[in-house]
Amino acid sequence: MTLPYTIISSSDEDTCGVESSPPTSVTSPEMDPSETSFVPVRHLPDLFSENITAKALRTAQTAIKALPDFFPEYVPQDADHDGTYTLREADFWTCGFFPGTLYTILERAVRFPQSLQLPPGISTLHFREQLLTLCRAWAEPLYKMDMRTDTHDIGFIIMPALQLDWELFGNRRSLDSIVRSARSLATRYVPTARAIRSWDILKKKDIEILDQKDNMIVIIDSMCNLDLMYYAAHHMQEPALADMATAHAETLLRSHLRPEHVVLSNTSKSCYTGPWYSTCHVANIDPRSGILKQQLTAQGYAHESNWARGQAWAILGYAQTYLSTKDSRFLHASCGLAEYFLYRLEATPAYATPGRYVPLWDFDAPVDDESNVVRDSSAGMIAANGMLILSQALAGLGSGMLASRFREAALVIVQDTISFALAPEKAELAGASNGYITAEDSTPGCTFEGILKYGTANNNEQARKRYANHGLVYGDYYLVQFGNRLMKMGIL
Repeated sequence: MTLPYTIISSSDEDTCGVESSPPTSVTSPEMDPSETSFVPVRHLPDLFSENITAKALRTAQTAIKALPDFFPEYVPQDADHDGTYTLREADFWTCGFFPGTLYTILERAVRFPQSLQLPPGISTLHFREQLLTLCRAWAEPLYKMDMRTDTHDIGFIIMPALQLDWELFGNRRSLDSIVRSARSLATRYVPTARAIRSWDILKKKDIEILDQKDNMIVIIDSMCNLDLMYYAAHHMQEPALADMATAHAETLLRSHLRPEHVVLSNTSKSCYTGPWYSTCHVANIDPRSGILKQQLTAQGYAHESNWARGQAWAILGYAQTYLSTKDSRFLHASCGLAEYFLYRLEATPAYATPGRYVPLWDFDAPVDDESNVVRDSSAGMIAANGMLILSQALAGLGSGMLASRFREAALVIVQDTISFALAPEKAELAGASNGYITAEDSTPGCTFEGILKYGTANNNEQARKRYANHGLVYGDYYLVQFGNRLMKMGIL
């Protein structure tokens, strides 16, 4: 996939309608609705392989003894590491993703049993029953977190597992927990700033923001927690929750999106031709007035750089917010964010092009040569999910060509990520004599519990914990989610 554009300075004339702020009144994306484009769908068997199922099952069985205090977070790639998950305390923001991965595989067993590649002798029904028991065990500690008001990440904690538990099995306990979580998140909403406080404080080696009276820290990741509030609002007829989420999304259009001045290099109509945006990671907002005070980073390379995962959170978050609101401002924002993300992928240095669509951890971080290329496979997986949602929304509006473009781009990202970052250390299922299904290394002694490699949790040099080049639990979660989205769309 070659993208027909180049970046130019703001003084050039033929820009793609870039404005100093997002549009406030728009109708539909700037594409000809009559145009369509059909691209052959790539075959992605690894998305549904026995390896994915086996790895999730094995971790669920071996790490369960750490519950309720610890959950999987990352798998180091160091040669001297044994390839097992490093566990993180249960109150960390990533705790919901591994239970979510289990439930996403369970969804395959329930809704798409033909997608499971189970070995002879293991029935889908038997596997489903055993996996459900593990899912419930891993979800149990999450119910105790739904009253937490100390974190904006309660959506990441609760939704991946409990939404599917409610939707697949009608478990009212899970829906009630989702609703309580949304109300807990609402306590962090600051009406005068029209936003939800993300972090109470920011402490790095180079900067500290500790006072909440004059400062309000909001991060771009927060866009993906809004889905929790919309979901609860629509189920319980509590419009105030949705109103808070929408106000937050509107505020971040101004505080986090940075217009990028780009021009098409030819007359192709395949690109989104509205404003394109990069993102900042952290905004410090005056809680009394809502005025933007600072744009910073905590996990990217620099305050003014384009942290890849932050860009991906924005693509996904605004696409989800559009689905919940049908407010085209959010659709346009997601399109502009996605198009700029694709541009930055294409601009990857030539010596890093094997794996071109596995994003560099920060698009602006210096890369001298192939020996210090640091990527973030999780950013690609998050962005790909957002682009699939975009493609559905655009198809519904009649923008077939642009819908096809983002769908194809998502498939390219995932295909390249699987080719480049899928851990070669595979696992497979085995049935024990007592009927209990287990998993083992395909090559004995060759272990890597993560599905993908080359994730980067935080490579900011001023971070209190700096770590890169590893498997990441949320990278794996969004990879498995992508497969389920394709099946729901009837693509695979």
